[in-house]
Amino acid sequence: MSEIEIRNLTKKFEVKGSIVTALNSVSLSIEKGDIYGIIGMSGAGKSTLVRSINYLERPTEGRIIIDGTDLAGLSEKELREKRRGIGMIFQGFNLLEQKSVIDNVCFPLEIAGVKRKEARKRAKELLETVGLSDKEKTYPSRLSGGQKQRVAVARALATNPGILLCDEATSALDPQTTESILSLLKDINEKLAITIVIITHQMSVVTRICNNVAIIDNGVLVEEGDVSSVFEHPKTDAARELIFGKQPVYTPVEHVDGGKRIRIIFNENSAYEPVIANLILQYNTPINILKADTRNVGGKARGEMILGFPENSPRQEEMMESLKSSGLSVMEVTGDVY
Repeated sequence: MSEIEIRNLTKKFEVKGSIVTALNSVSLSIEKGDIYGIIGMSGAGKSTLVRSINYLERPTEGRIIIDGTDLAGLSEKELREKRRGIGMIFQGFNLLEQKSVIDNVCFPLEIAGVKRKEARKRAKELLETVGLSDKEKTYPSRLSGGQKQRVAVARALATNPGILLCDEATSALDPQTTESILSLLKDINEKLAITIVIITHQMSVVTRICNNVAIIDNGVLVEEGDVSSVFEHPKTDAARELIFGKQPVYTPVEHVDGGKRIRIIFNENSAYEPVIANLILQYNTPINILKADTRNVGGKARGEMILGFPENSPRQEEMMESLKSSGLSVMEVTGDVY
């Protein structure tokens, strides 16, 4: 059985007399120990989804099952107890400004009734885990954004949760700090076997540390699977926009007008091979490179390229088959090039 089961989840809100459906019949299974990404554009419903996992938002319809327990069947007291096993960190850190770093980490333990001496011992261990042992007496106003998020991570881990929910936890951070926080989360996942669910609108976050991903668009689950497969074979417009972005590429129209345009995805073995040069030499045909990019997907090199074949080339299909035989993912681009 999966650690987190989301079954036909629907969440509706009343806004100015109208009913807005934030989530519509979403079903997901997240396995124990996974790092699972839920990605979508702003307003897609992903934050509502993550808040539903710990019942901060109660579903209008559907079920949330954690470790075999249906949260809908719990009393308020039982639900509070269950939530202690589900840590959460936010984009805005949500630290208590009037408390020191160590007191912020101790706070959930105090609420749980843990004795002060034991709570502080646990807090010191966690501050060491997140690399802030020297900041325990510091107040949040004296910390950088990355340090504040590390405190938030330590606080979320205070009650020994089996699940950690991260709601846009790196969106307010610069790229270098984001990388350090993602490395910390991955390290925590490996050392403590905690299941991590990451809510984000940044595909770079998903490709950096997630094993599996779900794509939410306008409240609907449109695509899911392991990160490599979704990256290499996106099936929906929402997935393609999140993966490849939406920046137009300007290219001389006379070279591609009427010709076939294809998108190829390189795997780790072919990402640095001279695939296009070999193709041009083999078929003696000019090829336009309309877009090219290489990135890290789960620690492996993945490259994307959009090619334009000449309109009058009689060997377009042969060239596509040649690319496929080289182990590349090949798909035709029929719309605008992004």
